[in-house]
Amino acid sequence: MNPDVSGADAWIDLASAVFMVVGALLSLGAAIGLLRFPDLMSRMHAATKPQVLGLFLLLAAIGLQMRTWWVWPVLVVAWIFQLLTVPVSAHMVGRAGYRTKHLHRELLAADELEAVVQKAAAEAARTDNRDDGETRQ
Repeated sequence: MNPDVSGADAWIDLASAVFMVVGALLSLGAAIGLLRFPDLMSRMHAATKPQVLGLFLLLAAIGLQMRTWWVWPVLVVAWIFQLLTVPVSAHMVGRAGYRTKHLHRELLAADELEAVVQKAAAEAARTDNRDDGETRQ
């Protein structure tokens, strides 16, 4: 063991190593889920949940290894942008997949969007009928 390494440095190295390994495994799990899951909805879940946590752990490991205070705000901003963009993009992909019928309905536990889509379609049909009636007069 190197005599120059203090006990605190050894604990920081151990924590960052654990963070790196767990973060890499979560990211690997996300990648495997994207390739192996059967439908869009489950792939969407695999692309968001473990990836965000895996990135957080990897960024924390980087911050611990750098051992400077100025790197933490940059890493926090990177993680915040990830937290803000991943759920929104997954939501948009999910809605697009739902509307284009790229999902297995038999795998859904509950279809909460069906009522909303039917209501919007009915309102659009009423609006179209009213517009057709006004142009005929």
